[in-house]
Amino acid sequence: WKAHGLKPHLVDTFKLSNDPRFAEKVEDVVGLYLNPPERAIVLSVDEKSQIQALDRTQPGLPMKKGRAGTHDYKRHGTTTLFAALDVLDGRVIGQCMDKHRHQEFIRFLNKINRQVLPNLDVHLIADNYATHKHPKVKAWLARHPRFHMHFTPTSASWLNLVERFFGEITRKRTRRGVFHSVVDLQRA
Repeated sequence: WKAHGLKPHLVDTFKLSNDPRFAEKVEDVVGLYLNPPERAIVLSVDEKSQIQALDRTQPGLPMKKGRAGTHDYKRHGTTTLFAALDVLDGRVIGQCMDKHRHQEFIRFLNKINRQVLPNLDVHLIADNYATHKHPKVKAWLARHPRFHMHFTPTSASWLNLVERFFGEITRKRTRRGVFHSVVDLQRA
C-alpha cells in the first residue's frame, strides 16, 4: 500500500484484513481486473440477500426533497439477488431467488454456464462466504473445468466490483422504493 500511496486506514469504515494470504489474493484479483486472460471472461460474483419489498404507509412517499421520512412500512417479503458483473464491459447476469444457500448458488452457476459462450473460460471473483466453498459447489466446479474461482481476502469484500453494483441498486432503486410485492421488487 505504501509503495502505491494507498491509505485505506483513513476511511472510517475500513476493516483491516487478517488473511495470511492477503497480498497474494489482492494481486490475483487486481491482476484479473487489469489483465484478464485471453479467451476468458472475468465475472465479479456475489449475492445481495434479504432485500425487502417495503410499502410505505404514508401517502406521498417515497420521500421527496425537503419532506420528512417515515419509519412505518408494510413488509411484503424479501428476495436475494445473485449477480455476476462482467468486469470488462459492465454487463450483469442476474437472478433473484428466495434464499442464498449453496443450492441457489449452483443454480446461478448453471445460468452463468448457459449465458457465457462455451469457448470461453470463466473466472469468478467471489468472497469467502461458505456458500461459495460448499462441497457440492466444489463438485459442480470439478465437473465444469472452464470455471475458475478466485477469492477476495477475508474482510476485503470491497475488492469485489459487484459490491459497487449492489450499492448503485440500493441507492438508485430500492432504498426509497415502494414495492407492493416481492415480484414488484424483483422487477425493479
